[in-house]
Amino acid sequence: MTPNQIRARLVEKGSSFRQFAMEHGYNPRNVTQVVARWAGETRLPNGRQAFAILHDLSLEIGEELIPGLLNDDERQSLSQTSAGNGHH
Repeated sequence: MTPNQIRARLVEKGSSFRQFAMEHGYNPRNVTQVVARWAGETRLPNGRQAFAILHDLSLEIGEELIPGLLNDDERQSLSQTSAGNGHH
């Protein structure tokens, strides 16, 4: 998923990178930098904050941004909630 696709998913939910950051206690610049660096990657970030941002963002938009970010329960919850909204 590209940074623009992630941004679009937030906009669909009436949010933005800045609003997401403020609601979750992150610096907005850190969120945009983490998304720019890690969107589309297949390996997990080593940094705790980058991991936390991507984890929370995955839950926010309803899609796991990098395989392995979410635990099994979170992944199952996402698949149940996204089944009816047209997103995979």
